[in-house]
Amino acid sequence: MRTRLLGFTAALILAALGAMGPVAQASVPAGPAIPGPKCVQGGGTVEYDSGAGIWTCVDGSYDGEAIN
Repeated sequence: MRTRLLGFTAALILAALGAMGPVAQASVPAGPAIPGPKCVQGGGTVEYDSGAGIWTCVDGSYDGEAIN
């Protein structure tokens, strides 16, 4: 019985943590997005930020800006 209770508690905790993941990603501020070609023309490269789940411009005139 104790093992079942422990397993059930662990499942509830993991379900709660899994539900909080998308909420945390949605709270990332988007900011003004620029088109990808504009990033490249400004001397940057378009890269995917898997931590934030967005495409960003790296280096150049638009460093750190989101790509639409």
